[in-house]
Amino acid sequence: MAVDVGGSGLRLVTDTGAGPRPVRCAPGVRVGAGGIDIGALAADARALLAAEGVEAADALCWSTRGLLFLSEPAEVLAAVESALGARRTAVVSDAVANLVGALGEVVPGAVVAAGTGAVAFGTDFAEHWARVDGWGHVLGDRGSAAWVGLEGLRAALRARDGVGGGSAAVLAAAGTLLGPVGSWPRRVMTGADAPEVLASVAPLVTEAAEAGDVVAAGICAAAGAALGDSLLSAAAGLEAPRLVATGGLLGARPVWAALEAHVAGAGSAVRPAVGGALDGALVLARRLAETGDVPRHGEYVHVGARPA
Repeated sequence: MAVDVGGSGLRLVTDTGAGPRPVRCAPGVRVGAGGIDIGALAADARALLAAEGVEAADALCWSTRGLLFLSEPAEVLAAVESALGARRTAVVSDAVANLVGALGEVVPGAVVAAGTGAVAFGTDFAEHWARVDGWGHVLGDRGSAAWVGLEGLRAALRARDGVGGGSAAVLAAAGTLLGPVGSWPRRVMTGADAPEVLASVAPLVTEAAEAGDVVAAGICAAAGAALGDSLLSAAAGLEAPRLVATGGLLGARPVWAALEAHVAGAGSAVRPAVGGALDGALVLARRLAETGDVPRHGEYVHVGARPA
């Protein structure tokens, strides 16, 4: 059994040997003063498992965002073991599950994920474990959709103010999407959904770039280069790593082309991911079932005690 927990939802899939069953879903991460409410998530997963008609899995891999910053890994492992009763349980950071899913197997490599935020992760599953960025839209997330959207709004406001480096095309499109420019500061500086609002502007920027807007094209090129830097940094020190990239922003040709060119300039190649975090968690669950263990790490991978 595999579970992936993100901000948009909890997804669960089981495989009884005939291939994965349909994915079941529940609400995602709920964060309070004490961090992630792992008890509620585990209860939701228990209900989904019961709906599958499965009493307990032979092996479970639970992938979750916020494992490092918003929860205590030992508490997550204990809650998941107690609620789901698998014979073997592994709790991993979504960075690990994303990498395994992107590669399709447990081999040395690095992945950069470019969605609303951006983070890169690389490992050989032994000595090298490196996370790069993922600091949020205020401090980092370089090259993410939120970053592209923010740079697009800055370019739009330069056009509005009549100074160099502005984009009239993005100004017009963003006005249609967000309303009067006077409302933008409140939307992107005080709203709880600021990253999502910024990310909603990214398609306007990539579309303007594809239509020939020089400023928008520059933003897309900078985003691709930033993602490439994060990917290469996460992979630094690995021997012949496989490099992969995932995330909705990379569906935009100008960003993908810039990422590909930046990595090629460093003498490497990047390929699209073959799967996502839930796929990676299922690969790890299968390995746990087959071998009784998965590669461990004090921050990123925690495994329950083997049954007697």
